[in-house]
Amino acid sequence: MSGRLAANARVVAALGARSVKQTARRPQLAAPLIIFPSLLLAIQTGGAGRAVDLPQFPEVNGFLDFMLAGAMVQSVLLAGNSGAIALAIDIEMGFTDRLFAAPISRYAVVLGRLAGTAMLGAFTAVWFIAVGLVFGAQIEEGVLGAIWIILLVAGAAVAFGAIGAAIALRTNSASVVQGLFPLLFVILFLSDAFFPANLMLEPAASVAEYNPLSFIVEGIREPIVAAFDGGDELKAVASVLVIGVAGLAMCAAALRGRVRRGLCPCGHRLSPSGRWCGGR
Repeated sequence: MSGRLAANARVVAALGARSVKQTARRPQLAAPLIIFPSLLLAIQTGGAGRAVDLPQFPEVNGFLDFMLAGAMVQSVLLAGNSGAIALAIDIEMGFTDRLFAAPISRYAVVLGRLAGTAMLGAFTAVWFIAVGLVFGAQIEEGVLGAIWIILLVAGAAVAFGAIGAAIALRTNSASVVQGLFPLLFVILFLSDAFFPANLMLEPAASVAEYNPLSFIVEGIREPIVAAFDGGDELKAVASVLVIGVAGLAMCAAALRGRVRRGLCPCGHRLSPSGRWCGGR
C-alpha cells in the first residue's frame, strides 16, 4: 500500500511540474494569469483611486491595498480555467489516453494537474504581493500575513481548478472550457473583489454579500488592510473547502460516468476489464 501511495505521489509531482512548464510555454495560458489582472489592477487603481473618500468605504491605507485581493482572486480563477483548458487539450491530443493506459490511479492524473494549478496560484500571490509593496501597499500582518495570503490563494487555485477539471473531463473539449471565461468575470464582478458590497446597488449588493468569492476575497484582504480577527479567515477557508470538495466530487463523478458508459476519460473505449484504455 505504501509503495502504491509513493508511486502515485511521484506521478502527482511529475504531472504538477509538467503542468507548470506547459503553462509557461504557452502564452495563451500564461498571459491571463499575470498580464490581464496586473493591467486591470493598474487601470482601476489609477482611475478609481479616490473611491476611498466615499462615505462608508472600508478603512484602508490606499485603494491599491483594497484592490490587491481582487487581483489575486481574478488571477487564480484564470489559473483554474487555464489549467482546465490545458487538461482538455491533453485529452484532445491523446496524452491523457496514454496516462490512463498506464498502471496508475486515474485520480492521480487529476491531482497532478491541480498540484500544478496550486503552484501557479502561489506564484501569482507572490507576484501581486511584490507589486503591491513596490507601489506603496502595506501588509498590516507582515510576514505572517503574506504567508497566509500565499497559502489561501494556492488553496483557492486548487478549488477553482477542480471545477474546471471536472468540466474538461466531462466535455473533453478545450473550446467548451474556454467558453467559461466570460462567466468567470461575471461571477467575480458580482463580489466585493473590486468594490465594497455595502456601496453597491441592489440586487448586486445582496449577491455580492453571499457570493463565496466575496468570502475568499475578504480572507485575503484582511491581513493586508488590518490585523487578523479570525472571522473572515474562517469564512474564506470554508468557502475554499466547499468549492474544492464540490469540484473533486464532480471530477470523481465524471470519471465514474465515463467508466459506466464504457469510456476512458480520454473518450476511447475501455478494455473488457475496465482498467486499460484501448484508444491508442
